[in-house]
Amino acid sequence: MEAIIALEDGKVYRGRAFGAEGKRCGEAIFNTSMTGYQEILTDPSYKGQIVIMTYPLIGNYGVNDEDAESRKPFVEGMVVKEYSKTASNWRSKKPLGDYLKENNIIGIEGIDTRDLTLHIRKEGAMKAIISTTDSDEATLVKEANDSPRLAGMDLVKEVACKKPYAWNDAGIYKVAVLDCGIKFNTLRVLAKNNCKVIVVPATTTDKEILALKPNGVLLSNGPGDPAALSYIVKTAQGRIGKLPIFGICLGHQVLGQAFGGRTYKLKFGHHGGNQPVKDLKTGKVYISVQNHGFCVDIDTLDKKEVMITHINLNDRTLEGMRHKKLPIFSVQFHPEASPGPHDTEYLFGKFVDMMKKN
Repeated sequence: MEAIIALEDGKVYRGRAFGAEGKRCGEAIFNTSMTGYQEILTDPSYKGQIVIMTYPLIGNYGVNDEDAESRKPFVEGMVVKEYSKTASNWRSKKPLGDYLKENNIIGIEGIDTRDLTLHIRKEGAMKAIISTTDSDEATLVKEANDSPRLAGMDLVKEVACKKPYAWNDAGIYKVAVLDCGIKFNTLRVLAKNNCKVIVVPATTTDKEILALKPNGVLLSNGPGDPAALSYIVKTAQGRIGKLPIFGICLGHQVLGQAFGGRTYKLKFGHHGGNQPVKDLKTGKVYISVQNHGFCVDIDTLDKKEVMITHINLNDRTLEGMRHKKLPIFSVQFHPEASPGPHDTEYLFGKFVDMMKKN
């Protein structure tokens, strides 16, 4: 079956469908990871986005029961150069195409993903539509233009949990995780670091978190525009100076705003498992996992209170910060990986040390 992805600027690519049928709009972005497509599909941070995989062969090891990073896939669509119908891995339970179909996710294969990626790098991430049911290019381009932009959208409430729940029962340090679109591996790594983890909805107030009597708070990753999350920023401000806080990705952007900074949209974002970040204190360079289209503006932060700890070596954007006096720090990248390198997992130990000292 023929499938099409049409961009808002009129660029159209035709390929073959795999997965579900229909139409879906979203922001077209590219991911440079070579493996880990199941973790990418189930990362809630991709809500509202059509993911283009730059690695040419996707689906060759199928889908299993262990690698999901949330309760279901959240991407709006998936675009690949070549989809492997044959899955070869001892853990595989089903082909990727079947998994997409079961979860109503449209997939396209057989297009020049290299050309599409270069186009987005040049022109920037843009609105797009993916379709298996309509082949009229003009109509699809118009629908892409008429669809809402990611900027200004609060997508957190669509992916976060609705009720608090305990991830595990054991652990010395009780951590309240504010779920903005949490990845399961963040919870696994916290548990591995002797933390008793309680996950609470993104709408949880400062007082409700305090009632849990946690030793620390983690602000999670998540989708959408951080500037639209004033209610989460207010919650974070209420915890400043009272408990150790660790922010990851969207949580980092929330803390940036809580410190008085502003966020802005990147041209095409950082999505993949090969982003180099430099620790400004040690001079060490880490290869990090990233998935974000927005960033905290370094120049808007109060340098009397906040210290810049990490920068991105590709574009010199902010990747990490900490408060100069209080036990609060955050990173723009994903130290829990899944998928990707585990270079920065040590940061969870740093968070535990802060709770221990506090």
